[in-house]
Amino acid sequence: MKIEKRKFGNTGHKSSAVIFGAAALWNETQSTSDRILDLLLEYGVNHIDVAHIYGDAELRIGPWMDNHRKDFFLATKTYERTYKGARENIMRSLDLLRTDHIDLLQMHGLTNPSEWDEAMGAQGALEAIQEAKADGLVKFIGVTGHGWTVAAMHKKSIEHYDFDSILLPWNWLMAHHRGYPLDFNNILDLCRKKNIAVQTIKAVARGPYAAGMKKTHTPWYQPLEDQESIQKSVDWVLSLKDIFLNSVGDVNILPMVLEAASKLGERPSDKDMNAMSEKMGLASIFGV
Repeated sequence: MKIEKRKFGNTGHKSSAVIFGAAALWNETQSTSDRILDLLLEYGVNHIDVAHIYGDAELRIGPWMDNHRKDFFLATKTYERTYKGARENIMRSLDLLRTDHIDLLQMHGLTNPSEWDEAMGAQGALEAIQEAKADGLVKFIGVTGHGWTVAAMHKKSIEHYDFDSILLPWNWLMAHHRGYPLDFNNILDLCRKKNIAVQTIKAVARGPYAAGMKKTHTPWYQPLEDQESIQKSVDWVLSLKDIFLNSVGDVNILPMVLEAASKLGERPSDKDMNAMSEKMGLASIFGV
């Protein structure tokens, strides 16, 4: 079954509810990457989210664009804070992705206040992205971030500039962690009023790797790896019908996330999610 499509904010694009998080291609071969493309097409995924700092990911996606550019809403990110750095990143991304335009250029990981001031100020990254948009190299502009302060920082960003999208963490555990759910719902309400697309990450995060534990998957955190838990987690996140789930950064877990999204069920109850949380030992990946 194909994954359902949802309106991606004010862009006019209907994106698959699951957006392909191309961090999964960080250190993969071209043959593995091509196999992933076939999987995306099979499930109807039509939106790719990559970043300049995701290892070889942009390089691996480039050959797909030769024949499939029209099939994907293509998003990438710059982690640079200066005009010069961001401009160089944009041009490099266009070259690696083998395209004449990027649909969504995002300011990556913008949660540090001093970095925010630099990126938003004179000769900052935002100026370079706006210039690229005026030149037709970029269509839309977004902002992303991790950690417990991200929702509050996104509010500050949106009040400063009319961004087209945001990206931030959201899962059942985070929805029950101190003040984060209040901040998340506040930014979600603001985005709904302004018709800003909301992308979420870490839907299938299990927790940090314990000290001395062997790392078994690509992401820096330990993901869920059984279909039942992944199904519940995906059902829970995507029960909010106007948000998106950016997929896990691991090519072996990805098929289970796509399968779960293609078979969306009812929102699991808090009782069911709490039982799953206890069984799987869910823990914060962002500290206490």
